[in-house]
Amino acid sequence: MNTILIIEDQEDVNHMLAESLASAGYCVKSAYTGADGLQEIHSGLYDLVLLDIMLPYKSGDEILKDMRQFSDAPVIIISAKDLVGTKIDLLKLGADDYITKPFDLGEVAARVESNLRRSRRDQPGSRVLRHKDLLLDENAKRVTAGGAEIELTAKEYMILEMLLKHTGKVFTKANLYESVWQDEYLGDDNAVKTHISNLRSKLKKMSPEEEYIETVWGLGYRLHQG
Repeated sequence: MNTILIIEDQEDVNHMLAESLASAGYCVKSAYTGADGLQEIHSGLYDLVLLDIMLPYKSGDEILKDMRQFSDAPVIIISAKDLVGTKIDLLKLGADDYITKPFDLGEVAARVESNLRRSRRDQPGSRVLRHKDLLLDENAKRVTAGGAEIELTAKEYMILEMLLKHTGKVFTKANLYESVWQDEYLGDDNAVKTHISNLRSKLKKMSPEEEYIETVWGLGYRLHQG
């Protein structure tokens, strides 16, 4: 199932898009400010982004420019601006498509599917993330450490994938919880701590001499750099 992020500050428009795409079989997450949207993109969990331009705290073009430094996920602009110059500028910044408001929900769904299909076609046969002797094959959803395959739960896999995609970045418990559990973090860190502990145990069992995940006290977790 492809995961789509909608960054749109108009709640009615955001909800309408989310309901339409969810009914089409996609996993959908909504953000209502530019800052929140960019934070979600940094999680690395999204296959496509629907992006408005006029957003509070951080504009759509700023988000697009920042995003293209670390992600090649397709971006479809949805905006009331219908100026040719605006469209050209955003396409040059890295947008993949542009839809003008008001829009037809059927057209949005068709554009989403088209861009995802194109993205899948452009991907290499296998994308493998590496750290020390740890390998994660994103296409096969397979993880090995020290040459041995590790059986992970879905959430353990997602946590490890996030860490591997952003080597050196410190993820807070809130970052991990909201990205992996797709829910608001209310301060109960037991779920994250338990999954990190289980993940460490499984990795240690396969490769006892290595340390893969380190705790940055008072901040969160990242890949061990030693």
